[in-house]
Amino acid sequence: MKRSNATAAEDLTLAIGLLLRRMRAEAPTGLHELSWTQMAVLSRLEKNGPATMADLARAEGVKPQSMGTAVALLEQLDLVERKVHPTDGRQFNIKVTSKGLAMRKRTKEAKQRWLSEAIAKLEKEEQATLFKAGEIIKRMVELS
Repeated sequence: MKRSNATAAEDLTLAIGLLLRRMRAEAPTGLHELSWTQMAVLSRLEKNGPATMADLARAEGVKPQSMGTAVALLEQLDLVERKVHPTDGRQFNIKVTSKGLAMRKRTKEAKQRWLSEAIAKLEKEEQATLFKAGEIIKRMVELS
């Protein structure tokens, strides 16, 4: 019996959610307790460099107050720090700390290690199908 697109989409959503949760559980102790927004902020700061609170809020699609709460916890954990904006003394740039960078590296390595080991347990045909699905998902996102 053929599945509808809606059912297939629901199954895909569930599968991706399970994969993401499992990979997130691989984060070093305590780090998996960070919110998705906090992890995204660390990733964004690592990739793009310092940013203002407003820039981060816009980029993550959250209210500035919510971003302020997320960043405050990251500051308490010494994963980010505030620096006076170089051209506007009324603003601050948020910058990832060396501790934050080291945590991101450990987290990425742990997730990649688990994923590589999980993929290695699949049959070769399943691996090929999985890799092809990854390419298709990426293309689908780029098309929308």
